[in-house]
Amino acid sequence: MSELSERPEKSVVGVSLPHESAALHVTGAALYTDDLIHRTKDVLHAYPVQAVKAHGRITALRTEHALAVPGVVRVLTVADVPGVNDAGMKHDEPLFPDTVMFYGHAVAWVLGETLEAARLGAAAVEVELDELPSVVTLQDAIAADSFHGARPVMLTGDAETGFADSAHVFTGEFQFSDQEHFYLETHAALALVDEAEQVFVQSSTQHPSETQEIVAHVLGLHSHEVTVQCLRMGGGFGGKEMQPHGFAAIAALGAKLTGRPVRVRLNRTQDLTMSGKRHGFHAQWKIGFDADGRIRALDATLTADGGWSLDLSEPVVARALCHIDNTYWIPNARVAGRIAKTNKASNTAFRGFGGPQGMLVIEDIMGRCAPLLGLDPMELRERNFYAQGQVTPYGQSVAQPERISAVWQQVKETGGLADRKREIAAFNSAHPHTKRALAITGVKFGISFNLTAFNQGGALVLIYKDGSVLINHGGTEMGQGLHTKMLQVAATTLGIPPHKVRLAPTRTDKVPNTSATAASSGADLNGAAVKNACQQLRERLLQVAATQLGSSAADVRIVEGVARSLGSDKELAWDDLVRTAYFQRVQLSAAGFYRTEGLHWDAKSFSGTPFKYFAIGAAAAEVEVDGFTGAYRIRRVDIVHDVGDSLSPMIDIGQVEGGFVQGAGWLTLEDLRWDTGDGPNRGRLLTQAASTYKLPSFSEMPEEFNVTLLENATEEGAVYGSKAVGEPPLMLAFSVREALRQAAAAFGPSGVSVELASPATPEAVYWAIQAARRDEGPRAGFAGFAGLAHHGSVVGGHPGNGEIRTNAATLSGA
Repeated sequence: MSELSERPEKSVVGVSLPHESAALHVTGAALYTDDLIHRTKDVLHAYPVQAVKAHGRITALRTEHALAVPGVVRVLTVADVPGVNDAGMKHDEPLFPDTVMFYGHAVAWVLGETLEAARLGAAAVEVELDELPSVVTLQDAIAADSFHGARPVMLTGDAETGFADSAHVFTGEFQFSDQEHFYLETHAALALVDEAEQVFVQSSTQHPSETQEIVAHVLGLHSHEVTVQCLRMGGGFGGKEMQPHGFAAIAALGAKLTGRPVRVRLNRTQDLTMSGKRHGFHAQWKIGFDADGRIRALDATLTADGGWSLDLSEPVVARALCHIDNTYWIPNARVAGRIAKTNKASNTAFRGFGGPQGMLVIEDIMGRCAPLLGLDPMELRERNFYAQGQVTPYGQSVAQPERISAVWQQVKETGGLADRKREIAAFNSAHPHTKRALAITGVKFGISFNLTAFNQGGALVLIYKDGSVLINHGGTEMGQGLHTKMLQVAATTLGIPPHKVRLAPTRTDKVPNTSATAASSGADLNGAAVKNACQQLRERLLQVAATQLGSSAADVRIVEGVARSLGSDKELAWDDLVRTAYFQRVQLSAAGFYRTEGLHWDAKSFSGTPFKYFAIGAAAAEVEVDGFTGAYRIRRVDIVHDVGDSLSPMIDIGQVEGGFVQGAGWLTLEDLRWDTGDGPNRGRLLTQAASTYKLPSFSEMPEEFNVTLLENATEEGAVYGSKAVGEPPLMLAFSVREALRQAAAAFGPSGVSVELASPATPEAVYWAIQAARRDEGPRAGFAGFAGLAHHGSVVGGHPGNGEIRTNAATLSGA
């Protein structure tokens, strides 16, 4: 086993510790970015001037009335930008636009002595537009050929030959929804300028280094003149990876121009209307199976709704393509990706980063095609699992494919699926108006940033003379427990109790050039960097201890804060060891660094080894559906998830639970709506609050929720044998949607294929039930179906109406 993965005796990693800020969270003592205004003197408040059209050239921007409002100090416009008027890394996001690109686009910002003064000032700004045609829906963008960015194509094998060799070929399309992050803490930034003209920004950001870079180029400064700090975030989920930069730049620009601290904090409606979401997707597909139900070929085109600018849409689409296989081997494939340009807020990173969208396509296909093949969906999925030696469509070998089957079988056994399926069949026979169903789905999710350069992490570890330790690392804490894990890694590596270690807030002047805390890589990258820094310090201290204990450094162990030499009774307490090292002029600080090895990606050929490893999981969900309303409840969920050797089991189980619930929200509840009419509010987001955008609550939680971490699952080459946990559990929620599909089908005749919209709201489930009752879906058993090559058409209806249209003639092979 490698030194990175090996665990010492009595390690602190692997112990279930509470979140390092848990007590602060529950008592309200934890400080977030916007709390700092109460500790800052003479703060000005910024308020956006939002356009009320989806698209149009700005012909006039009159600010004089705003300046007449009592308490208004200044109105920020493009004329005030000393550097580059752009808040994006693609240079396609002007901070102050000359063309409005979506309903709610901020065209200016008002600074006021109070938030109310700034709000009234913003209302007084007059904006005149030359309105232009707008593209609001994904369907409109496809019809108008409105696209931007790269158009990758992933090829493996020979798709045409694969289809020719297939016994069954089906085609279809599927459009599914985007998702709002709805973090508890909205976007916030607080900026000030010190006596040396250094800009200091407190920001709720997952990517402080990039926030620093954007602020610097907007102000026309070098990065070393800007420091960004992130105390903690009240949730991020990817929504604070790219999009905080512009808000931080507004605060910094205001502070630079006025000489006073400036605060930006969006209210919930502003956050919903101004910030991007998870990308909604449209998929058009064709799939071929052999006579045994094994996939032979796939041809698909995935179209993402990118919004008005590129943001992170290109890597999101790339990851979607890389995850369309999920746990299934697809020997022949052609999968294309493209990004629709629409007049909406620019869509961005969201937990899973395109992976969920790609995986949802194949899981929807499997769920729709299983009845047509005359197979139980569970059996169809099992027959297509990866086996040893098989590679993904982009050319990466799937290591440890046996874990796919291992977690699957464990869920089946511990969840008692066989017995419960028999019980469900009996229940359904006795209840004509209520049906239950049980579905199981798996997850194979690649861990690493697709862009190889981002797979690096840094840390700075300081030991003080009294033996206390301070850690700085490049990761940000958004409630996911990263800081807790880093405390455990440092304590384990140094051989000291965790109370000796403290985390400093994430700052760009302590650890430079960091990657975003994203791609589920926070613990992998920063944990390895922290371990590297602590190893340097430990090696120095072992030399000191060896001298004091009269032995060689190779024979010294530091365990639970005491240095001992093998075969000797002599001991040296940690505090005494550190003090001795100081007087011997031994350096007690170290910068750690880590780069993920073995990665390669060729974006042109869309091939390589982009991931360090795959996170694996399986979930079984049982649902009960009301046939009159489509209302449902989740009766039970059983999950087995592979996190390697967990760094912090309680944190990881919480992440699995939270990810699953967030995924279930995306797939079943969260329904974003825009005004798509031709009236004056075209392009306006209609679901602007929790009153109109339904989020998962306690009533949507499974009545029985069992989460187990896979045991004896050491991941070689990762920090202390652990695996990432942030994103993969979200996709376990596919099991809920598939169970709802099967429950709806149970209202119809045996073998009917049910199409189900996503999100599968009660309304969507109701329409699926109605279609099943009318037997409108394609079915197995048509004349000539079994064993004959035929080309069935499963044509998707508009999401939300549950409509299914099929062509029985083609299904029968006519």
